[in-house]
Amino acid sequence: MSGTLSAEVANVTSLNAVVDDYRLEEHVNHLLRKASQRASEIFQYVMVEYDVTPTQFAALVKLHDEGEASQNVLGRLTAMDPATILGVVSRLKRRGLVESRLDPQDGRRILLRLSGEGVAMVEDMKMIASDVTRETLSPLTKTEAQSLIRLLQKLT
Repeated sequence: MSGTLSAEVANVTSLNAVVDDYRLEEHVNHLLRKASQRASEIFQYVMVEYDVTPTQFAALVKLHDEGEASQNVLGRLTAMDPATILGVVSRLKRRGLVESRLDPQDGRRILLRLSGEGVAMVEDMKMIASDVTRETLSPLTKTEAQSLIRLLQKLT
């Protein structure tokens, strides 16, 4: 067998071993998706009375934290692409939770802020938001939970 042919056979054998050893249950994307699904289900259960999605909650909380922000900035603060943040803001405005006004420094930009109802709702939700985290991380020890949070922050 020539050197090139034996190297090709070794590569195919090596690739076959990788394919045979692949387990979806150990793939990071699969595990992160399952963990995200768990967190979303727990969020929906805990926050059911508020009828908000996790992305809507994130937008509301960041507006509460910031006071006011443009849609572009809010999207960056909440890690949402422009199309997603547009839909989230539109739904929150329709519900009367978010208001908008022209930026006095730049008349082309619209600033978003919470309405009075939005402020009250976010303050209520923040009081129980830790229940979502606690329940999501409940299978872990305190040390494991702290490590997971630290590692996820490192990945993002």
